[in-house]
Amino acid sequence: MSGRCTMFTCALLTLLTLGAVQVEGTSSCTVVPRSEWKAKASECKQGLKLPVRYVIVSHTAGSTCNSPALCEQQAQNVQYYHMREKGWCDVGYNFLIGEDGLVYEGRGWGTKGAHTGATWNPISIGISFMGNYMERVPPARAIRAAQNLLTCGVKLGALTRNYEVKGHRDVQQTLSPGDQLYALLQRWPHYRE
Repeated sequence: MSGRCTMFTCALLTLLTLGAVQVEGTSSCTVVPRSEWKAKASECKQGLKLPVRYVIVSHTAGSTCNSPALCEQQAQNVQYYHMREKGWCDVGYNFLIGEDGLVYEGRGWGTKGAHTGATWNPISIGISFMGNYMERVPPARAIRAAQNLLTCGVKLGALTRNYEVKGHRDVQQTLSPGDQLYALLQRWPHYRE
């Protein structure tokens, strides 16, 4: 029993140290805020009319990360690429998922993303798994983090109860979210082609 309590205490302290935010009344809504991963200030001005019906899942096709320190760095790298190389107002995704099993706040629930083009950005949330998933699936803890985020989105009123999950390749010509993640995604209960 004391070993279990010690593990629980360590996990709780880790989350508190990370600065993870838990939305009141929603046990599955832990998100690492932008301030914790040291995001640059957003220059985005366009809000997102909530709730939205669609969730677009992609992968960054870059490096993976499996610890909070590495995932914070990778989130910074993605933001740098989107803002400095592409000229966007912020990281393009609403949320990023790390192989450490944590969700990293991108633009968040209330800001229109730049993840899937002019047709889909105003009516969807963009979630991107940090890594390349052509040859392998993300670890189970990353999949759980994404699914918990979607449950949270419904509880918060950011997603409709009948929301639809789509792979990036379902709505644009791309290999994203990678062959292996896409095959897994097609088995999610809210997936619709």
